[in-house]
Amino acid sequence: MTSAHPVLAKLKLIEDEMKKIELWQIESPSEASFQSTQPFCIDTMQAHEWLQWVLIPRLTSVIDSGMPLPTPFAISPYYEETYKDDETRDYTDLLNHLRELDAFFG
Repeated sequence: MTSAHPVLAKLKLIEDEMKKIELWQIESPSEASFQSTQPFCIDTMQAHEWLQWVLIPRLTSVIDSGMPLPTPFAISPYYEETYKDDETRDYTDLLNHLRELDAFFG
């Protein structure tokens, strides 16, 4: 079983990097955005919104409640594809953190 502490530490690094590259948002997406049945809420949220408002809170909640962590787990391929042609920011560190997060669940 994956140790929770390193996962929480990695989630914090992801949050910090999102703030650094100005992807972290103050206001959440609309309630309707969370009703999506698509993976990553791809039809209602931007990739960084799903990361901030869905994945980070859900994993934190799972860890805090003592529930088993999900396995297998891989989100970095989605983000690599999403940001591959986006030259507005340097996503290198964020993508590395996401790959490292995936490694906890691989």
